[in-house]
Amino acid sequence: MKAAWYTKNGSAEDTLILGDLEMPEPGAGEVRIKLKTSGVNPSDVKSRIARPLNAPFIIPHSDGAGVVDKVGEGVSGSRIGERVWIWNAQWARPHGSACEYIVLKQDQAVHLPDGTSFEEGACLGIPFLTAQQAVNLCGELKGKTVLVTGAASSVGHYAAQLAHLAGARVIGTVGSIEKQAHAKAGGVDACINYKTENVCERIKALNDGKGVDAVIDMDFSTTSQWLASGALKAHGVFVCYGSNIAGELQVNFRPMLFNSFTFKFFLVYDLTPTDRLKTLEQTNSILEKKLIKHTVAKEFALAEIVTAHKAVEQGLYMGNVVLTI
Repeated sequence: MKAAWYTKNGSAEDTLILGDLEMPEPGAGEVRIKLKTSGVNPSDVKSRIARPLNAPFIIPHSDGAGVVDKVGEGVSGSRIGERVWIWNAQWARPHGSACEYIVLKQDQAVHLPDGTSFEEGACLGIPFLTAQQAVNLCGELKGKTVLVTGAASSVGHYAAQLAHLAGARVIGTVGSIEKQAHAKAGGVDACINYKTENVCERIKALNDGKGVDAVIDMDFSTTSQWLASGALKAHGVFVCYGSNIAGELQVNFRPMLFNSFTFKFFLVYDLTPTDRLKTLEQTNSILEKKLIKHTVAKEFALAEIVTAHKAVEQGLYMGNVVLTI
């Protein structure tokens, strides 16, 4: 089968290899999927650059969509021909989705509703599930105000839409006029340009002098510094899925304690079985009802994987980058 892989860490042009690999065969409880698309996420780029290899070679990417073409023992034959989207393809294993065929446990191949394209299906495993879990961890949002940082990003755009569907008023941070328009198209009620405005003061100006009820955050290293300035109201919830600085950080403890903030951190690859099942069910329900907008910003062929990785690494596109296979 055609595939892309790397045998060392480094730049896209120095590491990614295109070629042929042996066709995988499904074992007990597994399905084989003929992939149509593969999602390229920032985490895939970061893994290629710096994450130590856990095998002689790595086929990158955790997300994708395609059609089940073979099943292993214990899996119903009725699944053959089913359109599916996948999650955690390259988490804790070397064989990701940048290839023609992939074998996964049957629960990692989720039914893809007919109204959702394979390209859109490749945006679900990391971006959408991250957004869905973040909104779930905020608790009841009807009638509340939520701050979504990076509201025009792949995850942020989904999170803003989901918070809006949950009945929240959404404030989003963006870095340009173009991103502001994109965020508002996703249900953001008010945008703050973090490059030109004082975010904390703008939050309070937009919210009757108060902080928001909840924060959905992509960069703890920056957003945590806003807490002492009243960005989050007392007893508010701070949900975080990332940080631009992953090492030690200094935070102001006193306002966190005296405002009784609740902090919830999570890694989308490592959800509990209960949370995973809940997010999968929610996702497909939303897809079937066509309640969400997807942003497939750019499609590349598998042979263009180097260009695709560089585009994601440089942040060239607003939305999801997808390989067609």
